[in-house]
Amino acid sequence: MAWFMVITAGLFEVAMAYSLKLSKGFSAPVPSVLFAVFAVLSFGLLSLGLRSLEVGTAYAVWTGIGAVGTATLGILVLGENASPLKIASILLILAGVVGLNLTGGGH
Repeated sequence: MAWFMVITAGLFEVAMAYSLKLSKGFSAPVPSVLFAVFAVLSFGLLSLGLRSLEVGTAYAVWTGIGAVGTATLGILVLGENASPLKIASILLILAGVVGLNLTGGGH
């Protein structure tokens, strides 16, 4: 259940970043409020997951989901550049998160 909370928290982190982009510097009310809601949900779920998970691994998974998810969303939805180096960097983040979990830190 703890991993479910951390993964869900990571997805809310992606939603938080996307809302932040849409908020236009907090000048658009709805995306600004959504940013705050997603931030509270993301940090809250991460906090609950940390009750039974190692902080280093859980935090890496949370930030990894946020980084990979936000970069992918930027490419697919916002039309951001999808250079080979950017794609390789996203894959390296994934490899790092998987590597941390394989070391046993995620159990």
